[in-house]
Amino acid sequence: MPGFYRLMEHVIRAVRAEEWPRVRELRIAALEDPAAPVAFLETREQAVARPDSFWQKRTAGASHGRDSRQFVAEGPDGTWDGSVVVLVEEAGTRGFFGEEIPVAQAHLVGVFVRPEQRGSGLTHALFDAAVHWAWSLEEPRMARVRLYVHERNERAQGFYRKFGFVRTGESVPVSGDPAALELELALARP
Repeated sequence: MPGFYRLMEHVIRAVRAEEWPRVRELRIAALEDPAAPVAFLETREQAVARPDSFWQKRTAGASHGRDSRQFVAEGPDGTWDGSVVVLVEEAGTRGFFGEEIPVAQAHLVGVFVRPEQRGSGLTHALFDAAVHWAWSLEEPRMARVRLYVHERNERAQGFYRKFGFVRTGESVPVSGDPAALELELALARP
């Protein structure tokens, strides 16, 4: 698998361990977005309060290995315009919401593209890289790629459906708002 992808002037690539300050900055920018309350399970205040060691460990873990990978869209001026994180979930383990994982699968989280880049194809390119990486893993071999989306995040749901994700019928209550749901969508291995 190539180490990066090109989209127009952007390069889609995995983060490097030493880039933790930029990972932190992009996450905080995502949490400042008006859509953040229905897009993320973390607040800006929580992210800002995390110590540097948290960001260093998180970035190092997502830069190599087979447990997770974070892809970023880097513009020609070096600006990071978007990101997606892939988490590997092995069969028989527990998922983020405490559910039992029935098959080896990848879980996409932390999807963000800066507002000025939305509609440019950048999200599609990030998803292409993330899904390609998930399918490239040999052990464990991923049966599907899944994600959760807030029931009121219609813009994101539209993109996910267009990309090929379908509702599985599974959902979980939103933390802090049990009347709202996070809907599971999945993409089966071709």
